[in-house]
Amino acid sequence: MTRANLDKEPHEVAAMFDGVARRYDLTNTVISGGRDRVWRKETRLALDSKPGEVVLDLGAGTGVSTLELARSGAYAVGADISVGMLQAGRAKRPDVPLLAADALHLPFADATFDAVTISFALRNIADTTGALAEMARVTKPGGRLVICEFSTPTWRPFRTVYQGYLVGAIPPIAKRVSSNPDAYVYLAESIRAWPNQEGLAAKIAENGWRKVAWRNLTGGVVALHRGFRI
Repeated sequence: MTRANLDKEPHEVAAMFDGVARRYDLTNTVISGGRDRVWRKETRLALDSKPGEVVLDLGAGTGVSTLELARSGAYAVGADISVGMLQAGRAKRPDVPLLAADALHLPFADATFDAVTISFALRNIADTTGALAEMARVTKPGGRLVICEFSTPTWRPFRTVYQGYLVGAIPPIAKRVSSNPDAYVYLAESIRAWPNQEGLAAKIAENGWRKVAWRNLTGGVVALHRGFRI
């Protein structure tokens, strides 16, 4: 499975997530065995935001990650290309600021945010390089980036089991709990095709960020990549 086979135009991505919006949060919790809550907390801690700072949560979906980021005391703004996801989020979390935005053409001025984060969404953007550069553009010099994304388990036996879970278990689970189970076939394939920890770190470093490092969560199922705006 090559990356080219998985690339979708922005309107296709938006339509796919519109279709899963209604039960998106529930499906993620079931598929991850509840680990999604831990990953959101770890993302907030890694971003290390302070009261008075302004943070962009890109690919925010229904805003559950934006709400978690706001626990730091920072003003967190969620942005997503899927109007359906935003509508579902506004219904559940009316106090969370959520905006429609294309990650490749963000509607913000240069150097607007003290920090920016994106969770489980970067791999669904066809132009990863463009998205990283655009996030750098809207971040203040010296500002922080944290990417929470599925990655490659570091222990080979566990990696084999995990790859089998992606292919064999996620689609049946999605059929039971998701409002659009076919979308999760694509999402599982996109995880398998995504670069490993070192590969993503290299991309980040090439597109406006310095001191790039990462930390594995859940044995490398997820990795937190961090960088600072050049």
